[in-house]
Amino acid sequence: MSSAPESAHISSLGKGDGIRQQVLASFPLCDMTEDDLSQNPQFCVLLATLTQHLDRTGLTVPLKTELDKADQKLQSHRRQWLRSEGLHKGLQEMIQDHCVRKHHATIPPDQSMFYETMQRCLLVAQAVRLLDPSCPTSQDKTSILGLKPQQVEELMPSEKQNVQRMKQSLPRELEKHLKKNCLSLLSYYQPEWESESDGLKTTKLSHLSSQLEQEKKRTESLKETCKENMVLLQRQTQLYLCELTKCIQLLQSLIMDCRLKIQTDLDRKKLDYFEAKCELVLQKVKTEMVEIQLDTYTVDSISAHRKMREKLDSELKACQAEKQSVELKLASFEILGKEFEALAEEYCKLRQEIETKNWVLKEFTH
Repeated sequence: MSSAPESAHISSLGKGDGIRQQVLASFPLCDMTEDDLSQNPQFCVLLATLTQHLDRTGLTVPLKTELDKADQKLQSHRRQWLRSEGLHKGLQEMIQDHCVRKHHATIPPDQSMFYETMQRCLLVAQAVRLLDPSCPTSQDKTSILGLKPQQVEELMPSEKQNVQRMKQSLPRELEKHLKKNCLSLLSYYQPEWESESDGLKTTKLSHLSSQLEQEKKRTESLKETCKENMVLLQRQTQLYLCELTKCIQLLQSLIMDCRLKIQTDLDRKKLDYFEAKCELVLQKVKTEMVEIQLDTYTVDSISAHRKMREKLDSELKACQAEKQSVELKLASFEILGKEFEALAEEYCKLRQEIETKNWVLKEFTH
């Protein structure tokens, strides 16, 4: 009953080279060849069936959809964070530039007041953000140093006119600073444009994002092409290795056929060579041993060694004679049997007691 739907499903996937090409194209990262798929047709059909449920990266279609939605949401939050972070960094850079200029030149009072007011407002805003319990970055409920956001907001500049004037001038100054950074980026991207006029730089700056986007897409396409070339290279390398293995096997068979014909002469020549080499090494070892002996043993040391040997030989003979006499006495004692062993043990104990008492008596006399 189930064979008919299965055969219809297999026929819908394709036959022969078509299904194998489909599998290889759908799984580019798998180390497979057409020979592997042809040798395992059922496995090939299984992979072809999986291609309807998986993409090129191995993810299922629902999971890929959810992943794309999560990625879009992440990119949206990332853009928002980058926008606020970029503005914050820009304001900090403006304050740093003002501090540097203040040490090298005279700054007008109104401009100094503008930057001081902006710096103070920025610090108060940062402190309020850190103390805000609704901020996701604040993990503990206890506030820093027991402060509250309302207490920090009281540190805002008291002169509202300065704050209002700073807010009115801030977009213009921030725009100048960002434009300056963009022109610096443009000069870094294309150094030959640095000598051109500001109007032309501004025009080219408006097209910089599209150019960077095109280069990014081109880089991604090159990476994808590189991956495909890498997969193709792996397959070609595998095929090359297979062909190379076949060539090596053929070469080995030819070498064996040729070697069998001249193996006897070659072995005899090798044997003669190794015998001569071994003889040469032995002669060299003997020569080194003789040189070492000549350097080690002089006439005086040889005569001294001879005297020592004679003395040791005489002592060895005396020890051997004593050993023979003791063995004879021991054999005569063993004839007496176990009763003599008990007497010998008792005699040993009495000797030990006598020695102990003699030692004690000697100690008492001292």
